[in-house]
Amino acid sequence: MDSPHGAAVTAEDFGLKGPRGWAFRGVRLDVPPGALVAIEGPSGSGRTCLLLALTGRMRPSEGRAEVGGLRLPRQMAAVRRVSALGPVPGVSELDPAFTVAEHLRERALLQRRYDGSLRALLRPRAERTATARSRIEAALDAAGLDPATLPKAERTSVRDLERLEALRLSVALALIGRPRLLAVDDTDLKLSDAERAEAWELLRSVADGGTTVLAVCSQAPGDAITVRTDNTATTGTADITAADATDASEPAEAPEATAEKTTDEKTIDEGTADAFAETGRA
Repeated sequence: MDSPHGAAVTAEDFGLKGPRGWAFRGVRLDVPPGALVAIEGPSGSGRTCLLLALTGRMRPSEGRAEVGGLRLPRQMAAVRRVSALGPVPGVSELDPAFTVAEHLRERALLQRRYDGSLRALLRPRAERTATARSRIEAALDAAGLDPATLPKAERTSVRDLERLEALRLSVALALIGRPRLLAVDDTDLKLSDAERAEAWELLRSVADGGTTVLAVCSQAPGDAITVRTDNTATTGTADITAADATDASEPAEAPEATAEKTTDEKTIDEGTADAFAETGRA
């Protein structure tokens, strides 16, 4: 059952194909609102493509999915309105030349311009400013980012942020729109063990607040509902339901190391690259 805030996410035989192969295929998913879902797999296994397809940013090639009762691919635009992207390379990256304050102001203005009602746009300027500030403060609090602790406070440039600080800022920007579904790419990339634990604690707290979270990673935490795209590449299925969450911590059997990629792995890598080219068609 869906909730007023978080979005339930379901998928059946969900797949996306580019001109030279499948980015992912055979994904089955059934998770409740407010769940923390880890999309786990090696680079090139279609993790990001699955993330973008489930948020309405890429058009799937087969199967069906629903986000908050909205069907994919039929209602992709509606799914985009109820979902938000954290950091996704090449899609929603932070501008390194912008300061933290500039990013926050820009996102608040865009939110008011494109998602606000006509009545909200006609409110007195002081009231609109106070509402925007309240949203920003709530988003920063949810993301665990206190600008006062940064080297130059809100005037700190993105290029001067640590990796975890940049992740928190990206999440805060996404939460300004109060999405029902938050999607984050490369969650554990270039993080120490301690930082990785902090990142997952951040996303866990967002999910605990009611927002469904999809997070791409190389290694999922034990308490997350896990979709393994490497399984999708090798067996054609990734069958995960809410009841399977307790099994996510079970270690997978390690494959034998090989000196070269197999033909199938090369096809998956090429398919992922090709599928990215489809983003502009969504």
